[in-house]
Amino acid sequence: MTSHTPAPRPRRALLAAGAGLAVTAALTLSGTGTASAHVTDAASTTVRPAGHSFTASLNGEASFKAGSVTASCAASSSEPSAGSGNNKVPDAPGNSNASGPVASGINAPTYSDCSSSLPVEINVTTSGTWTVSMQNGSPITASLTIPTGGFVLKSSGLANCTITAAPDGPVTFPATFTNGSGGTPSRITVADAEVAVKVTGGFGCPTASTTSVFNAVYDVKDVTDPASLITVGD
Repeated sequence: MTSHTPAPRPRRALLAAGAGLAVTAALTLSGTGTASAHVTDAASTTVRPAGHSFTASLNGEASFKAGSVTASCAASSSEPSAGSGNNKVPDAPGNSNASGPVASGINAPTYSDCSSSLPVEINVTTSGTWTVSMQNGSPITASLTIPTGGFVLKSSGLANCTITAAPDGPVTFPATFTNGSGGTPSRITVADAEVAVKVTGGFGCPTASTTSVFNAVYDVKDVTDPASLITVGD
């Protein structure tokens, strides 16, 4: 999904944009092409409810920074789709792991209503199956994986640049998961995550940059039973 925003607009500070997919998933890009989430132990993990489908919708803004180019998007989501097993908690017993994380494929998040620190238009396209993995603990850790070339940000105007995430292979970066309660949904938070990028373009493009920093918060909601919460436990 692409977006066209002709001029920059004031941005709300979701997380520190200067420090910082992601969705992205939203979505830090490392110079080696891989930034792995560190799991301190291998506690048992169960994601509930088994077999339920879920959405991940941006709460606030997602910000991306590569060199002198900083962009933010006010809308992003990953939704289940007919005929796809993505955006679904694994059926039992696959929703439990006695000594490690539980993973689910998700449809590539879309990004729209994007703007930049420069007077340029921002277009974001995503592709492929992304992956979210949850590991029970305190805090609950998570990781997001972007497939090769699964996120492309293009700017046009003062600087005509193309920033491609995971250019040489899939990239995994860390996040945290917070269980919801009451009227508050569960959330995935990506804070200052580095992701490997390749930047091409002419004047004004940060072509020497090999990483981009991503910040975003996503609300995770159960769409099979909206009264339920997607939770991670033992």
